[in-house]
Amino acid sequence: RNEFSGILTGKGMTFGGSLIRPEATGYGLVFFVREMLAAKGKSLKGLRVLVSGAGNVAQYTVEKLLAFGAIPLTMSDSGGWIQAKDGLTTEALAKAMQAKNEDRIPFTEMVMEQGLEFQQGSVWANPPAADIALPCAVQNEIDLVAAEKLKAAGVILVAEGANMPSTNEAIDFYIKNGIDYGPGKAANAGGVGVSALEMAQNAMRTTWTREEVEARLDEMMVHIFKCSSEAAQEFGVPLYQGANIAGGRRVLEAMLAEGVM
Repeated sequence: RNEFSGILTGKGMTFGGSLIRPEATGYGLVFFVREMLAAKGKSLKGLRVLVSGAGNVAQYTVEKLLAFGAIPLTMSDSGGWIQAKDGLTTEALAKAMQAKNEDRIPFTEMVMEQGLEFQQGSVWANPPAADIALPCAVQNEIDLVAAEKLKAAGVILVAEGANMPSTNEAIDFYIKNGIDYGPGKAANAGGVGVSALEMAQNAMRTTWTREEVEARLDEMMVHIFKCSSEAAQEFGVPLYQGANIAGGRRVLEAMLAEGVM
């Protein structure tokens, strides 16, 4: 038969999409970082954050950082990066979003408002002083040299919004030098998580409000951190390995339930 059975997520709202889907990965990343800090008795408020990237993940990461009172300092694209020494404002973020989402221009062509600076190259090549680094651009953007520079810049936590943005050498450096590390498989799970929420809404023939979807996303990221952290403590390993164990357990449990093994 000429038939296809499957599911497409990330749909437009006119044919069954979900609110918060574009924001989900960035928002979820910040929720995960909040939990990482809370486990150490800290909060995001007042912390300086380096963000790479200029797409959905970076944009909505910066948006949620501002909502939590953090100080996002940077965004980047393939031509270079913008920096606000006193922190990006909601107005600066709106300008960056217009440049990327509407005008479709690189940061090199964006008019720099007062307090904004543009620098060529990678933000990780010469990072300003900061507390947190959130790579949200591309795979392998932080190598060992960049990780060393982040340590020298005062960074105490790295969490991944992109897929595998830290090389294995960089990850080893984080662990050996006491930099808290949130792996992408856990920290950036908000996007696929809200895809699952989209499927749930489709199955129920309903649409949740922005507030409902965001609350469920927040709960999901709290759960992911909790499972990863508990597994890490149980086996005496770093958080990223705890995330591997927690994820592996879920797969094995599903296989056993289905009689695969």
